[in-house]
Formats: sequence, C-alpha cells, structure tokens
Amino acid sequence: MRSSIENALAATRWLLLPFFIADILAIAFLLFRVVRMCFDFAMTVSTITEDHAILEALAIVDLTLTSMLLLIVAMVGYELFISTIENKGPSGWPDWITHVDFADLKRKLMAAIVAISAIKLLEVFMDVDSQTDRELGWTAGVHVVFVLSALALAIGDRVSAGAPKKDEAH
Repeated sequence: MRSSIENALAATRWLLLPFFIADILAIAFLLFRVVRMCFDFAMTVSTITEDHAILEALAIVDLTLTSMLLLIVAMVGYELFISTIENKGPSGWPDWITHVDFADLKRKLMAAIVAISAIKLLEVFMDVDSQTDRELGWTAGVHVVFVLSALALAIGDRVSAGAPKKDEAH
C-alpha cells in the first residue's frame, strides 16, 4: 500500500508538464509581440522623440526579461521536478541547469522580477509628465517591495546555508 501511494505521488510530478509547456507557449506569444513591436518601432523611429525611442527599447528589454524568466522556470522546473535532462552540453541543454537547486531558482526568479520591475519603474519615470503622483508612488512602492523581498530571500538563504544540516547535526 505504501509503495503504491509513493508511486502515485511520484507520478503526479508529470501534472506539472502542461504548465511548463504553457510557459514555452507564452514565450512564443511574447516573441510574436516583440516582432510586432520591432516592426512598429522601425516604421516610426525617424519621427519619434529620443525619449519615446528609449521607451520602445525598454519595452523590448522588458519582454526579453519576461521571456527569460519563463524559460528559466520551464527548464529548471522540468529538471527539478519531472525528469533529469540527458542532452546537456554544447548542442543540447545548458550545463548550468544541473547546478540549479530550488534556492538558486528562487534567487534567479527574484532577480528577474526585480529587473523587470526596475524597467517598468524607469518607463514610468521616463514619462513622468503624464503620470499621476499616485501612479508614480505605487510603481516605486511595488519596486521597493520586490527589492526588499529579494533582499530578505537572499538573507534567508545565507542564514540557512550557515545552519548545520540535519545529517551534520548528529
């Protein structure tokens, strides 16, 4: 009975696969969006202001970071929770995937979220004249919360890394 339950629990990890596939589909949708943005940008680049050009470039960077975040979640999540990836190396999956544990994944995700938030904050402040004080405050506040969360996560990881493991305590 115990073996059957453990086998069933182990098999449920495959329920995550559709989520990782959805992450890849989201990257494809973002690719479509970025191609469209690049086309529109190319058509208007000679007539827009420098600030508007910077905002367009930041929007592309934002989509790039979001896509990288989705890819990290899909690749590392698959490796951590579903199955070991055999095709690693120069022509296959990156080697770093085998070195990422759950704590590394959390740090990478938080770093990407902070970077995305920083770009959004920069976009808002580049167009400060059309923003209300409330919008500026909320955007800055949300960014500060993300930065503080990443800092708290890093401190927590540092503290737990220094704590003795269960096997070492005995």
